[in-house]
Amino acid sequence: MDIISIHNYTMDIIQEAAERIRKSFSQKVEIETKADANDLVTNIDKETEMFLIEKIKQYDTNHRILGEEGMSHENISNLDGVVWIVDPIDGTTNFIRQQRNFTISIGIYENGVGKLGYIYDIVRDELFYGIEGQGAYINNVRMNRLEKLPLNEALIGINASWAVKNKRINSERVGELIRYVRGTRSYGSATIECMLVATGKLDAYMSMRLSPWDIAAAAVIAKEVGAEFTTLKGEPINLLHQDTFIIANASIRQEIIEQYVELLPVEIK
Repeated sequence: MDIISIHNYTMDIIQEAAERIRKSFSQKVEIETKADANDLVTNIDKETEMFLIEKIKQYDTNHRILGEEGMSHENISNLDGVVWIVDPIDGTTNFIRQQRNFTISIGIYENGVGKLGYIYDIVRDELFYGIEGQGAYINNVRMNRLEKLPLNEALIGINASWAVKNKRINSERVGELIRYVRGTRSYGSATIECMLVATGKLDAYMSMRLSPWDIAAAAVIAKEVGAEFTTLKGEPINLLHQDTFIIANASIRQEIIEQYVELLPVEIK
């Protein structure tokens, strides 16, 4: 893989995709539901993914694409070769309701190894990217590595569903975490919350279920600043399946998992 060539190309096409999304702000958006009423997709999601697919295939027809909306119609069962993992709009509900707090996310992997990651917060005009072994950047300014901190001084990205009784996790233990840390925040976009961790504005972010396109780009960027990311069992993330997820300052990730996370057994029906 020619890292410099593919980096320059991706920087160009993500800007082009962003401009297309900006122009859609004044248009009527077509909205559909997917798995449930909270899982939305718009024509802009689909059109943006299709635009990116066409551009990627123009660069190299052998590169494969795993996208949230499945517009490439490729059955990705492994990460052999070069695979682009794309979320055309992460935070679709925010895009629909607020026209902010959403991103374009592109992770580029070679034989399962994250080589390049891009997350573009279009409205704030903040383009984060990471290059394996070469650091992470925001608008071409290198990001600092994260400094250690105690858990009781941490800000945690977590939504309200964690604090009420549910089938996935012991909410009482999570309640103890919420009371112990300095505060909690929720933004409705996994990639934004991951980048807040990468820049030290949050110190951890957790989710009960994320997909590969939610975290592929963030993982490349986060690694370059020393953040840690695993499942809530402490296992490596699998970019072919949905799973639980935590990204955190390396000084607190293990403590959160060991002291405050108790996953409940899943009922098999």
